[in-house]
Amino acid sequence: MGTAMLQGWLDAGITGDQVTIFDPAPPPETMAVIAQHAISHNPPVDSVEDIEAILVAVKPQMVDEVLPTMTGLASDKPLVVSVVAGKTIAAFRQHFGAATPVIRTIPNTPAAVGRGITAMAASDGVSARQSDLAMALLASLGEVVTVADETLIDACTAISGSGPAYIFYMTECMTEAAVELGLPADVAEQLARATVAGAGELMRATGTPAGTLRENVTSPNGTTYAALQVLMADADGMKQLLIRATAAAERRSRELAG
Repeated sequence: MGTAMLQGWLDAGITGDQVTIFDPAPPPETMAVIAQHAISHNPPVDSVEDIEAILVAVKPQMVDEVLPTMTGLASDKPLVVSVVAGKTIAAFRQHFGAATPVIRTIPNTPAAVGRGITAMAASDGVSARQSDLAMALLASLGEVVTVADETLIDACTAISGSGPAYIFYMTECMTEAAVELGLPADVAEQLARATVAGAGELMRATGTPAGTLRENVTSPNGTTYAALQVLMADADGMKQLLIRATAAAERRSRELAG
């Protein structure tokens, strides 16, 4: 995720001398970008000056190990932007100070191809300029939305953060269903993958509401109509299943946030 963001920033016109990276063991693709753009890598913390934003992109279990080594960067109260799942604004202020402006986000994995969406929530003390800066930084991953209350990040996690896995699983299920209908496995997978990817791109490119697109492709008493009678059943259809699934994801997100 961090490499995807870095490449997005560079593609958008940020220069290597505007970025400093702290990472003890970056993957080879990150090291290649660092070398290509002459980006400062792991300098002494106290040598970095004029910091506008600190972006934290580490695994949740590493936060309490990593952040104490970074507190010197926050002496001028720059904006802290977190892309760490399950860590609250309060968790970052424990390390950087109670007055530190923090924006908590939840991106998703399509960010790796510039088709992600990131939800963000700001602490008190985040200025309009800092909010705009965060929006610009996160836009390298795709779309950005804001929520007024940090607790709503858990709901965003359940929908967009975890959501790609739901789509991937649906694709698996469509593939298996196609095999059950007699199609060869390779053809079944190609049909399922292309259908899901194409439908998503059609929604993105047209901006047409999903319900309208569904209605447009559903002929009365046709094949799609027959399938939707199963998927849209009141008691055990897809809507009720997704309501239960996303409620479980939101509940677990709140538990992880503590």
